[in-house]
Amino acid sequence: MPAERETRIVIVGAGQAGACAAEALRKAGHRGAIALLGAESHAPYERPPLSKAMLTDAEPQAPFMRGEGYWSELDVQLLTGKPVVACDIKARRVVLQGGDEILFDKLLFATGTTPRRLPLIERSGLPTFYVRTLEDSQALRSVLKPNVRVALVGGGVIGLEVAASAIKLGCQVTVIEALDRLLARALPEAVSDYLIGLHESHGVKFRLGVSVQSADANGLVLSDGSRVEADVVVVGIGVAPCNELAKSIGAGNDDGIPVDAYGATSVADVFATGDVAIQFSRWHGRKLRIESWANAQNQSISVASNMIGEKIEYTTVPWFWSDQYDLNLQIVGDATGDTIVVRSHGEGRFTTFSLRDGVLVGAATVNSPKDMSALRKLVAAFAQIAAEDLENPAFDLRRAPLRPEAVAASK
Repeated sequence: MPAERETRIVIVGAGQAGACAAEALRKAGHRGAIALLGAESHAPYERPPLSKAMLTDAEPQAPFMRGEGYWSELDVQLLTGKPVVACDIKARRVVLQGGDEILFDKLLFATGTTPRRLPLIERSGLPTFYVRTLEDSQALRSVLKPNVRVALVGGGVIGLEVAASAIKLGCQVTVIEALDRLLARALPEAVSDYLIGLHESHGVKFRLGVSVQSADANGLVLSDGSRVEADVVVVGIGVAPCNELAKSIGAGNDDGIPVDAYGATSVADVFATGDVAIQFSRWHGRKLRIESWANAQNQSISVASNMIGEKIEYTTVPWFWSDQYDLNLQIVGDATGDTIVVRSHGEGRFTTFSLRDGVLVGAATVNSPKDMSALRKLVAAFAQIAAEDLENPAFDLRRAPLRPEAVAASK
């Protein structure tokens, strides 16, 4: 086996996670061959703009991560439109659609996720859209016109961001959510209530606690027997991991690809990163997939170092944000702890703190970015702060004391 920094590395998946890993490998001094293989026909790009700027900007620019020629200058073999269809772990090779083979010493899965689909709507004749690729966003943009009736199935982040974009474009919007409140698994009730009020103030209608039972060319029939008339449906009911290739070599399961703190899978010399990776979160107290821009970047940088012989645990606290209308929502750690404390900064600005056994394990900020800049450090260190201090706007989070053992644990 060649020295660690001379190994041949294949990265399956040319999205943000795979691209960040390729960059990080070169910056860390890797000298061996790097092949970055993407199923999509595009160079690596970022997905957050697909539900916002790509829908609403007068002249949207595709959110490519780097300029033309960058990857060849980095000496990375970028192959787009080349899905990997098989992997032979004993022979250390992957097979591309069309039959080409690429050899590797180490393999990184950055295959991401794919939208969960609703075939009953797709078969109805009602125009049905998902938002995951550049083509998805471009196709949806072409139909979002003034007075078009848009039914959004799923009140998660994608659904709400598309709702805000569609309203901006003059559409009539109805959001259908199976749970009794928005983002119930990710946010405390105070933030869910604020979100629904914000969207309703812009004209969005909501149907909560119901699901789609049937569809025809003119709309949807819901589980309570009511009907939502629609010209267009956008489905955002979550995603499924793209893990079939990893499962074929024993590195994946039905939920994704489990990894340790170094990004390594159960198969020697095989790693995973980004949305597809199942990792342990100390803030949630369990293993989960972390689907965010920040994790795709930060975990990939960490895993890249480990692939070439360094031992760096990935312990970065999960962090996520969403922009809707003039709202800036940010989440750090697990925002749904056993105890929720709310700090108000006036109309439309507040922070919720998530505590478990008196320890700060997460928070959510609504138009309060200054709080979040401090909270990312406090949550990372599992700070213990009295509830009365947390809810007091005069208490400066930047000066909150950290226990020495908590600081050590966060590193």
